[in-house]
Amino acid sequence: MLLYTASVFFSLAVVAAEPTKIELAAKDFSAWRAHRGDWVVVGEARMNPANPKTLATSPGVGVLVNGPAGRTSNLLSTFEHGDIEAHIEFMVPKGSNSGVYFQARYEIQVLDSFGVEKPKYGDCGGIYRAARFDGRPPRVNASRAPGQWQTFDVVFQAPRFDAQGKKIANAKFVRVIHNGVVIHENVEVPQPTIAAAFADEKPTGPLMLQGDHGPVAYRNIWIRPLRD
Repeated sequence: MLLYTASVFFSLAVVAAEPTKIELAAKDFSAWRAHRGDWVVVGEARMNPANPKTLATSPGVGVLVNGPAGRTSNLLSTFEHGDIEAHIEFMVPKGSNSGVYFQARYEIQVLDSFGVEKPKYGDCGGIYRAARFDGRPPRVNASRAPGQWQTFDVVFQAPRFDAQGKKIANAKFVRVIHNGVVIHENVEVPQPTIAAAFADEKPTGPLMLQGDHGPVAYRNIWIRPLRD
């Protein structure tokens, strides 16, 4: 497995358009749109020892959880992004399922895929499929056991459009790193993946956390706008 340090990750042929990263805070919902269903802010989330398919939480701030039932609305950021570098930390209990949608259109799958020997596009870290796209499995399965916190570090390139609004280049996952392991490089996604919030494609869109497929917790989410 290839391990990449932060210095290698930042050596990509992109530079920050602005020096300050944007934190999608989990102290409150100020960074997220109003229609957020049962999502809650808590201080801690962990796999419930009494029922490992659910999460137990403790009061406080810093962690987003998709409600006591583990099935609610998807959560969309107020900030809309184009090309970005993103850091996302997530945790799922046994058997659970979520996803991170860039521009609320292109999904990196979140799933309890611990121990899967031959991961598919629907396993954790996979780029999910679309009508005209078969999806892309991660190169290797870097998943940790359910109940453990995991990380995605992603460089995403938004689709390109000409002056008349015609798309001239597909969206692209320039690099996806899962728990320190490179699992994708330069994967083009020709259209929004299944269950995207929007069927069209645009230069910008919100980050979306899927909340309707099972219990999930997120923390330490930040993005940094990029330019070519």
